[in-house]
Amino acid sequence: MTNLTLDAVSCSDPQRRQWLIATAGAGGVAAAATAVPFASTFAPSERAKAMGAAVEVDIGDIPPGGMKTVEWRGKPVWVVRRTPEMIAALQRNADALADPASARDQQPEYARNHSRSLRPEVFVAVGICTHLGCSPSAVPANSANPSLPADWAGGYFCPCHGSTFDGAGRVFKNKPAPTNLEIPPHRYLSDTRLLIGEDKA
Repeated sequence: MTNLTLDAVSCSDPQRRQWLIATAGAGGVAAAATAVPFASTFAPSERAKAMGAAVEVDIGDIPPGGMKTVEWRGKPVWVVRRTPEMIAALQRNADALADPASARDQQPEYARNHSRSLRPEVFVAVGICTHLGCSPSAVPANSANPSLPADWAGGYFCPCHGSTFDGAGRVFKNKPAPTNLEIPPHRYLSDTRLLIGEDKA
């Protein structure tokens, strides 16, 4: 019996060579068609991407003293453009705050300062009270709300149980909220574009 190699058969029989090439090509197409859906099962679902994806925000249209709310991981995130007066007010009432130096971990290391922000004029925070998850409201300075201190310099008030936070989201002493508002990871893409959810390029 003579043993023929594939090369010998394919060279001596052109029809068989065409059949082998066609079969190999069809097999490759079938393998690719199977591999693509299989590989796609390893990719995160649309819901997973929505829950964890970073959110790009245009902050160029926020006026001084204005706020924009965006959703990130199902949470409301405030982006506030502070006025010089709002920035100056952050130096007041430090003795009345439970954690004025932001020693606890509700913010990235780069926001561990009196303004709790990368740039003093832009404040980014998760708008959820750290007590029971209610949503505080922004309240300007000198508000007539009797639940606020007489020398209120502006900040956030949670009407559910009366927690008050200053303009940097720092909680006042003797309030139900145990910690300051959370600062999400974020970074600037440009002077007018902010990325919430990522802090490293």
